[in-house]
Amino acid sequence: MRLFISLIFIACLTACANTTKPGAVGINRSQFMVVSSADVNKLSAISFEEQNKKAKEKNILITTGPTYERLKQVANRLIPQTTVFRDDTKGWEWQLSLIQSNTLNASCAPGGKITFYTGIIDQLNLTDDEIAAIMGHEMAHALREHGRERLSEALAQNAVTNVALAAAGANYASGINAANQVAQYVLVLPNSRQNESEADAIGLELAARAGYNPRAAITVWQKMLKATQGKNPPEFLSTHPSGETRIEQLNALMPAVEPLYLAATKAPQSQPGKTINKMN
Repeated sequence: MRLFISLIFIACLTACANTTKPGAVGINRSQFMVVSSADVNKLSAISFEEQNKKAKEKNILITTGPTYERLKQVANRLIPQTTVFRDDTKGWEWQLSLIQSNTLNASCAPGGKITFYTGIIDQLNLTDDEIAAIMGHEMAHALREHGRERLSEALAQNAVTNVALAAAGANYASGINAANQVAQYVLVLPNSRQNESEADAIGLELAARAGYNPRAAITVWQKMLKATQGKNPPEFLSTHPSGETRIEQLNALMPAVEPLYLAATKAPQSQPGKTINKMN
């Protein structure tokens, strides 16, 4: 029995990792990871491709036009800032998907697969600063590998098995079902408040370093709350706790990120490293 407990303790120690550097906002929590990044990234890429394939078949995948170009410009300013938190994002294959839908939602799957729905942009009449706040927040989830963390926790609790993950090494067709299963943990299930706070903090820093006003994160939530007052919470809010407490937390982070924003606005804009490739 003691040997079994010792083995579990050793496994927990070897599985603990910090996926990002702390940055100016100081995120430095150790995370439990027993699933490999490579497997999660591969399955997430398959799920992202399937999402776009279905959207294209329905003629709702947008790959040109002013809204797509706005998103692309914001992404290409945010992406270079991700190396502040982890160097390997230089090798990520960043992609952007814009889908015509009234859904008030956005996401960034592991490995840099960004999805926005037109509903969140149009219904909230988002400024570029506010788009950067949302996109930075979602990119932060990918940087911190919160989806991989949730999947690791589920695996440790026997909520999922290695069967789905094994399909990461299978052919594309065999991996689709597994990818959809994994996507439930990576993108669909709600994040913890701790994960959301981490994404808020890192997202603010990404936006500020890219020259976007970090205070736009506050106006985003104010707009979201106003738009959904008296209605059932949209998908975006169901996985993103909001309210006065959250706005207070965002305000508390401003002293750390506003100097970065001011410095960025005085410096010439450059786009080193990886950028978004146009969707086919």
